[in-house]
Amino acid sequence: MKKIAVLFLTFFKIGAFTFGGGYAMIALLKNEFVARKRWLKEDMFFDMVAIAESTPGPVAINSATYIGYHVAGFWGALASTVAVCIPSFAIIFLISLYFEKFLKLTYVSYALEGIQACVIYLIGSAGVQMIRTVCGSLRDKTAAAIVFTAMIVFSLFSFHVSAVLYIVICGLAGVAAYLYKKMRDGRDKR
Repeated sequence: MKKIAVLFLTFFKIGAFTFGGGYAMIALLKNEFVARKRWLKEDMFFDMVAIAESTPGPVAINSATYIGYHVAGFWGALASTVAVCIPSFAIIFLISLYFEKFLKLTYVSYALEGIQACVIYLIGSAGVQMIRTVCGSLRDKTAAAIVFTAMIVFSLFSFHVSAVLYIVICGLAGVAAYLYKKMRDGRDKR
């Protein structure tokens, strides 16, 4: 019961102070659940990120559900998911009541611009941490460089390709890399 309460309060706090969605939340989740509480190992955390990104729904909710379930089962998942949603819901509800007046406030527009810079930093920080952890070998670094270059090229030249095609291509590339590694390991054992 204590872990469920801690999960609820932790995800409520993260949900209340994270702007920019689930990707901005990743660095905070890693700090909280890997470094501070030590409820997840680093490799398990990165597995959670991959699962949260690849399953339907917002990354923040998927992450909360995954971590909550891992730590305290069904009730942990429920408490974490509800807790991460409450702050956003409350803030959006309050803003919707006074939306027109809210946007006209000069300090609000300045605050939102400042928050955008913070969100870029949080997402970039999470990405750099993941790359440092995952990219150990030359092959991993090469794959990361290729993906990063492709992202930049596609963004600059505005290629309009279905997201499904990207997923299929990356899935096939992952299977090919796995089969290549398996073949190489088989040759090394001979």
